[in-house]
Amino acid sequence: MDYRESLDWLFNTQMFGIKLGLENAHRLASALDIYPIGKIVIHVAGTNGKGSVCAMAESIARAAGYSTGLFTSPHLVHYNERIKINGNDVGNSEIAEELTNIRGLIADWQPHPTFFEITTALGLLLFKKNGCEIIILETGMGGRLDATNIVTPSASVLTKIDFDHAQWLGNTLEKIATEKAGIIKPNIPAITYPQTPEVLEVFKKSTDQLTIIENPYSGPIALAGEHQNWNAALAIESLEKAGAFLTPDHIVKGLQNVQWPGRFQEIRPGIYLDGAHNPAAARMLVKTWELYGPKEKPTILIGILSDKDVAATLTALAPLAANWIAIAPKSPRSLSPHDLALKIREVSDAPIQLAASLEEVLANTRPPLLVCGSLFLVGEALAHLQKQSGIRATTQ
Repeated sequence: MDYRESLDWLFNTQMFGIKLGLENAHRLASALDIYPIGKIVIHVAGTNGKGSVCAMAESIARAAGYSTGLFTSPHLVHYNERIKINGNDVGNSEIAEELTNIRGLIADWQPHPTFFEITTALGLLLFKKNGCEIIILETGMGGRLDATNIVTPSASVLTKIDFDHAQWLGNTLEKIATEKAGIIKPNIPAITYPQTPEVLEVFKKSTDQLTIIENPYSGPIALAGEHQNWNAALAIESLEKAGAFLTPDHIVKGLQNVQWPGRFQEIRPGIYLDGAHNPAAARMLVKTWELYGPKEKPTILIGILSDKDVAATLTALAPLAANWIAIAPKSPRSLSPHDLALKIREVSDAPIQLAASLEEVLANTRPPLLVCGSLFLVGEALAHLQKQSGIRATTQ
């Protein structure tokens, strides 16, 4: 298969759905001879902030001279973003070659591995083949039964725990924290920062090697938001607890150069992209806008998936909105613009309109414009704006 054919096959495996469990992931890793995995492995779970922590840790490790592998999800514009080696997206030819091999290997497996199980195995395989010294893995969803949890990490990292994916992880913070804490392994350092009392109690019961960071990082960071100072402190501590050698210069350089698109990103003057898609992230987005954004309230272009806590997310965003534009991201789970507008009206008196098209909104809306509510929508906006700038982008 060439690159396009290999991705078409991979995305067709989404018909197998989400299957939480480790048996197939272990089987695939063993069949591909992936074990052992990396000299230093940092495994990150949480509701919000885990991608930022992963990006910061990778950038610091690279500044310290380590060869790195970074695994995150979902991608915004192209699939290759999920697997980075030494800061660069893995190449098309490598993806095509390995997916072709994996397809042949698992053709008759029952149950068939899922999209995420295959993607996880692909990332770990490429990290091993490229000799990555420090591997940083972001869980997809949860932790205990997430496909990434086949690793034995050098450090387990737990970011902010809040409500999301309730149908899979539970409807209380204790239940969600228990699933996230499933990445903690015996005799392996675990690191977190201030959490609610019930969440910390779960973490403390899960390990006697828990470090709770007490202060945020105080230096400059390329990512905006006070929460990013806490994420930076978590990234630094995780590397040190995992055994990486860091100097203050490595930390400063890594955090000043870190890139994590779609998180309070001013992609053009007055046009901001943020992947906030749950209530906690929405509240943080409002706070970040008030500290770092324009003084003027924005028009909010918003699209939300129907399985999210739509009402609470909109309630959190409502004080920020001068106007609303409702749109449906390109996902079968999207709430329709009409239904979304009805829910907006329940929490906000600001004017609402339905988007004719993403392109029209981006071209004709007076800044400031904030695009949020879904990483799918943020990815679509990023792809469109990159295309206009002459940067080649794909949607897979």
